[in-house]
Amino acid sequence: MPPLRIVLPGGSGHIGQILARHFHEQGHFVSVISRHNKLSKWDTILWDANTLGRWAKCLEGADVVINLAGRTVNCRYTEVNRREIKNSRIFTTHLVGDAIARCSRPPRLWINASTATIYRHSIDRPMDEVTGEVGEEPNVPDTWKFSIDVAIGWERTLFAANTPKTRRVAMRSAIVMSPEDGGGFDILLGLVRWGLGGTAGRGDQYVSWIHDVDFVRAIEFLISHEELEGPVNVSSPYPVINREFMCCLRRGWCTSYFGLPAPRWALSIGAALLSTETELVLKSRRVVPKRLLDAGFEFHFPNWRGACHDLIQRWREIHAD
Repeated sequence: MPPLRIVLPGGSGHIGQILARHFHEQGHFVSVISRHNKLSKWDTILWDANTLGRWAKCLEGADVVINLAGRTVNCRYTEVNRREIKNSRIFTTHLVGDAIARCSRPPRLWINASTATIYRHSIDRPMDEVTGEVGEEPNVPDTWKFSIDVAIGWERTLFAANTPKTRRVAMRSAIVMSPEDGGGFDILLGLVRWGLGGTAGRGDQYVSWIHDVDFVRAIEFLISHEELEGPVNVSSPYPVINREFMCCLRRGWCTSYFGLPAPRWALSIGAALLSTETELVLKSRRVVPKRLLDAGFEFHFPNWRGACHDLIQRWREIHAD
């Protein structure tokens, strides 16, 4: 792949830094658009995420825009937080679309973050981009319905943008597993290390995930395959039920096969104490990447056991000192 100009609005978070570092190391020209001027090896351009400004000029002539902007969902879904979660995604997507529409040389590709949570709670069958059920979530907590509403609005804003010369992809990503501090894997491994990494709830809910190596490879694949546009699931082809997912993580860490289980009532108390929501662990996300697979993408880490072993080894290396 020749050197590209890649712009990452909202790229100062965990996922954005994974992508920025990878593309920089590959010799691409990376610009991160952020609220904070963080010292890094690539350009950082400030924005307020509310108005068009000088930041919009860096989209002119760019090859790829990957918009990752959005307030964290790891919080209680209060009225204020719900408004911020929804607005931070929909408004920034509209803002990026407006900036692209004003370009005389618009980017060839706009990848916009979305989420695998857009599909219904599914234990009975996998959810892909063709047959997956979007927007239907009967008999579930109101917070779960809120998450789907956000995801639908997020994607609707992307595809409503007036950017006819720019290919658009809604990246319906599962949780990205990386050994670095603060990511989902680091949090889950922390539970195991403290003996708390047992089954959550009934344990039959599916966990959709993707290894960070495959995540960046999938993004590169989307860049190079111009036939791919619209919604694309970015996840491992083999989601795992929570019971097996956590058991594999405990075995990989070489602890006892036992982990303190967390029934729903305990999760509710814990979520309240940690200011988060139980949906993040109780909703069954059985998502498969049909469009990536059909286009010929090959995963380096399709199975959780192999991915888990690699991630633990890398985590140990990072924390060796």
